[in-house]
Amino acid sequence: MMRMPEPRPYHHGDLRAALLAGAERTLRDKGAAALSLRELARETGVSHAAPGRHFKDKQALLDALALTGFERMTRALQTADDPALPLEDRFTALARAYLGFAIENAALLELMYARKHDPDVSEQLATAVEHAITPLTRLIAEAQGRGEIVEGDPEHITLLAGATVHGIAAFTANGTFPPQAALDSIGEHVHHLLHGLRPR
Repeated sequence: MMRMPEPRPYHHGDLRAALLAGAERTLRDKGAAALSLRELARETGVSHAAPGRHFKDKQALLDALALTGFERMTRALQTADDPALPLEDRFTALARAYLGFAIENAALLELMYARKHDPDVSEQLATAVEHAITPLTRLIAEAQGRGEIVEGDPEHITLLAGATVHGIAAFTANGTFPPQAALDSIGEHVHHLLHGLRPR
C-alpha cells in the first residue's frame, strides 16, 4: 500500500495570510465554488485541520476574503483622493482608482458585494463597507458645502454616483468594455455625471 506523504510543516510565518492568498488565487482562477479549506491546506502544505485555527468554515473564509478586499479598496481610494483638486478632477481620480481595483480584482469584487448584502454579514465587514465609500461621500458633502453639487442626502447621492461608476466596472468585467478603454473614458463619464447630458 502506497503511503501518503506527510504534510510539510509550515515555515512561512503567517498561515492566515497564506491561506487568504491561496483562496484569492482560487477565487480568481476557478470561482468561489471551487474554494475548499481542505484543498487550501494541501496547497499550503499544512494538515487539513490547520486552517480551522483561522477559519471555522468556508463562509468564514469568504467573509475574510471580502473584508480584505474592502480594506484594499479603501486604501486605493484614500490614496487617490486629493482634496486640493477641483471637484471633477478629484471625482475622476476616485472613479479611476475604483475602476482600476475592479479590473484587477473582478472575482473578488463580485464576492465583496455578494457578502456585503448577506443578512448575516458581520459587523466588521459592515464597517469595512462604510469605510470604503467614505472618500466619495466626503467628496460629495464637501462639494455640496461649496454649492457645486445639488442639495440632498450625501449618502444617497454617493449611492447614485457610485452605481454609475460600478456599472462601467461591471461592463468591463463582462467584456462589454475593454479595460483600457474604460480607464481612458472615466473622465468623460464623470464629466457627464456631474454636468448632465442635456445640451447647453
